[in-house]
Amino acid sequence: MSRKHAREKAFQALYQLDINETVNYKDLFRAIEEEVDSYAHELIEGVFTHQQKIDTAISEKLEKWSFNRIGTVEKTVLRIAVYEILYIDDVPVKVSINEAVDLAKRFNEEQSGKFINGILSKFTTK
Repeated sequence: MSRKHAREKAFQALYQLDINETVNYKDLFRAIEEEVDSYAHELIEGVFTHQQKIDTAISEKLEKWSFNRIGTVEKTVLRIAVYEILYIDDVPVKVSINEAVDLAKRFNEEQSGKFINGILSKFTTK
């Protein structure tokens, strides 16, 4: 599985966890375990484990915008990208940003990609 595909699988799982409070993380992970590779697993586990720190990092980059106002699709995409930026050393920041923009456009709309790019570009000084 390519990393692009792994990000999509991670997005789908994390999105489900965010929109459906009755979904249990462990149950969801068991259900999709055979469908995801080790990189998707790392993204899902990492975002889930570090979500509070990731959300804080995103919030610190927002200008005139509240984290709670961000849509679920955008929030999920941002969490994956920021996890990669902060915790995965072998993925260049620009790659994380480009992949996040592509994910946002695929699962939402063009404007969503621009919004994601604007926020994540503030992480390029890593």
